[in-house]
Amino acid sequence: MSIPAAIAALQDKGIEVDINPSSVKAKSRDFFWYSPVLKDRLDHVIADFVATPKSEAEVIEILRVCHAEDVPVTTRGTGTGNYGQAMPLAGGCVLHLNKMNAVKDIQAGRVICEPGVLLKDLDAACNETGQEIRMYSSTWATATIGGFIAGGSGGIGSVRWGSLRDPGNIIRLRVVTMEADPRTLEITGHDLHRVSHAYGTNGIITEIEIPLAPAYDWIGIFLAFEDFEEALRYSHALASCDGILIKLATIFEAPIAKDYFQRVAPHVDQGDAVVALMVAPHAMPGWETFTSDYPGARVIYVQGQSDWPRDPGPVFEYGWNHTTLRALKVDPSITYLQIAYGNEDPIPLIMKVKERLSPEVLQHVEVTRSNGKVAMGGLTLVKFTSEERLDEIVAIHEEMGAMNFNPHRYTLEEGGRQSVDERQLEFKREADPKGLLNPGKMITWDDPDWSYDRMYAWPGLQPKSAAE
Repeated sequence: MSIPAAIAALQDKGIEVDINPSSVKAKSRDFFWYSPVLKDRLDHVIADFVATPKSEAEVIEILRVCHAEDVPVTTRGTGTGNYGQAMPLAGGCVLHLNKMNAVKDIQAGRVICEPGVLLKDLDAACNETGQEIRMYSSTWATATIGGFIAGGSGGIGSVRWGSLRDPGNIIRLRVVTMEADPRTLEITGHDLHRVSHAYGTNGIITEIEIPLAPAYDWIGIFLAFEDFEEALRYSHALASCDGILIKLATIFEAPIAKDYFQRVAPHVDQGDAVVALMVAPHAMPGWETFTSDYPGARVIYVQGQSDWPRDPGPVFEYGWNHTTLRALKVDPSITYLQIAYGNEDPIPLIMKVKERLSPEVLQHVEVTRSNGKVAMGGLTLVKFTSEERLDEIVAIHEEMGAMNFNPHRYTLEEGGRQSVDERQLEFKREADPKGLLNPGKMITWDDPDWSYDRMYAWPGLQPKSAAE
């Protein structure tokens, strides 16, 4: 590996290269520190330099030079991911795509854009045509669409549209390969699974085409319930009601709202479970009728109607991983898990887990849609005491039938279904034969016989002494 030669070659081509130690360190980090396990493993990781392309042509040149010099390349949007996806485990080059942020074309039902555009800005551009993006992360103000597709799985809107990788939620991706002479490929159909949610391990996304939905001025709502199970059943039934259009349904076990949501806390009691909703304006009469059948539901906030001394801000910024962020600001010992409760009567399983593990583990449940059915998943708050106890909690979930997508692991397989995605592995062999793209994140590239009986430790991880 010749870092100086790569830097010199890129600078000669007029490509923006950052070698300032402090800014390179800042651009080498994502929100991996949500996990104390990853913080312990990855806190020292740093790239050798950052290259910031302004066009696909510059992406191709960066990859050509880094391939020739055997320099690893780790793609970055704005670093809002929580699993170490954008951490350059072997150093090398961070490919920062934030300046490739053009919205190229908006048509009825679809938009074409570059990967570095912020979700907030993309949504705003589409709003000008009376449309909106179908789903986005709670970090929409700072996260990019490319990072969302390469590292995310769903978000606000998933209660209606399912997961990001469901057929129809991505139309097309344009991808550049990591070869001596990089190719540009148009990826559609079943092949989209090769590169979506692949952490940039097998190609660099340079253009995105996604579908749109009609835009609404969504109304944020908070409800309180004395009974957590009733809150779950209310939310599940609401999401199942075909005539009421919602974009978010989130349930928080007590005392999450009271302890961690500072602007909501004055309006709830310590024992209250809270439900957060986004309802389309035209669906409000239906929502009011529906809610009237639940005597345990107390409406405490309706956007534009409730006169709170301190406005709570967007309701969606209390859900998904913003829940964890808000809890961390109050209690730094908090971490989280990602649990799939499924779409086959998930409420009894949630209650079973709650009864076994609360209050050490507090239920934060997101309502989504899967295969045409209402599903529930947990971004569960956990009081962290030790790595060993965290592993025990994960094992307890799995013993009870609640699948864990482990956010305390930095590899694709361990953060997913603990198994090989042959499509992604096959595409990496084709598009990145040297294995230079985001190395260390795909176990099956490095160790195809890995047993998943313990946390994978990539042998090529940058040693602490090299970065200190």
